[in-house]
Amino acid sequence: MQENSKLSHKQYIILASLLFGLFFGAGNLIFPIHLGQMAGSNWLAATSGFLISAILLPLCSILAISNTKSNSMYDLALPAGKNFALLFLILTHASLGLLVASPRTATVTFSMGVQPFIPRSWLHASLLVFSFLFFAAVFLLAYDQNSITRNVGKILNPLLILLLAGLFFVAFVLKGKDIAALPFLSAGAKSTGNFITGFLEGYNTMDALAGLGFGVTIVAALRNFGQSDSRLRSRSVGKIGALTMGFEALIYLALIVLGAASLGYMKMTAEGGSAFTVIMRHYTGMIGAALLAALTLLACLTTAIGLITSLAQDLSRRFPQVGYHRCLFGAAAISFLIANFGLEQIIAYSSPLLSFLYPLAIALILLGLMAPLIGQNKIIYKTTITLTMIPAILDLIHTLPPVFAQTTLISSFDSWAGKTILLYNVGLDFLPFMLAGLLLGWLLSKFKQDKTVAETSEI
Repeated sequence: MQENSKLSHKQYIILASLLFGLFFGAGNLIFPIHLGQMAGSNWLAATSGFLISAILLPLCSILAISNTKSNSMYDLALPAGKNFALLFLILTHASLGLLVASPRTATVTFSMGVQPFIPRSWLHASLLVFSFLFFAAVFLLAYDQNSITRNVGKILNPLLILLLAGLFFVAFVLKGKDIAALPFLSAGAKSTGNFITGFLEGYNTMDALAGLGFGVTIVAALRNFGQSDSRLRSRSVGKIGALTMGFEALIYLALIVLGAASLGYMKMTAEGGSAFTVIMRHYTGMIGAALLAALTLLACLTTAIGLITSLAQDLSRRFPQVGYHRCLFGAAAISFLIANFGLEQIIAYSSPLLSFLYPLAIALILLGLMAPLIGQNKIIYKTTITLTMIPAILDLIHTLPPVFAQTTLISSFDSWAGKTILLYNVGLDFLPFMLAGLLLGWLLSKFKQDKTVAETSEI
């Protein structure tokens, strides 16, 4: 292949398929279904909020990596300081590849595809064996970095899309009565969903964080296709991201509609996994459980490969003496151990970490998108990140599990913050802090620039 040549249409489709496979995992299946049920007659407003945080933000994260010609999220965060960049890198990959998202891929697959078929007394032992086999497969499929595009983009992901297409064809074409009656079915239901609910529910997919992490995987794939020029790679990343997220938005819309329409033949469930099981059986009969198991396994396996691979690639660049394969093995081993705590524990303790990381990630994405205007101005970066850190810490406290949140100190602080801080109770308090930091950073930067010009003219 000619060095730095443009990608062919086939190559764009392969890489978009790779990125879709990396993004579309456990949460991407169950959270839209659950949101549809929560939203009821407000499903359209909730969908709008969800698409902003679950589609627009991940797309912007990819574009931010592309815009700043960064090779990883560390490069994107570097203007805010080396210590912050390393801390953000470690915490984000810890949540994606070790503590939350990666273990969740195994536990969701187990709970939806295996647990319904085994006795309750076998659960712990079965989860231990299943999670070991799951992460062993992830390790083997990700061992050769050059084979990831083939394994995910050409093999696993097309199978996933084929299964989803089959479900949507049955639900929307062959048995479309539920969908046609959607506005009337949900009109009398109690709705707990709105635009903000949809926006915050999109956090749970973790895709904005994943977009920052998967950027390095896409850049590595583009290098394998012969694109070594950073400007050419940045344009290719933007095109691939737009193609991927546009397709994913259509799938989210279909899943939310299925969730809202399900209120016509079932009650609202506590989470999307059990609802999806009922929906599959409703449309596909007895084979629904088997189809759901295959669908979940493919979705979670491809995402786990992306999460652990991006972690190993990023950390091996920061710590070359450790190397890619040791990082890969360590990530797979730790994810296996965490997975055996169970899905409920993982979800319960993931909210505080996500509430802390997401405001910082959104601030970095915004700064990256503004690169043509502000470049990588350290003053603007540091001021924006510093002020955004305040509500990030507050949101972490606000979303602590009940065992901590119900203590006198935390509950008193939470009550004070809810009455004092703008948008705190709806989880959007980072917005005024972030915008104030951006404005203050710009003013400080302009003041410093004017002072430098004045001193130069005096000389």
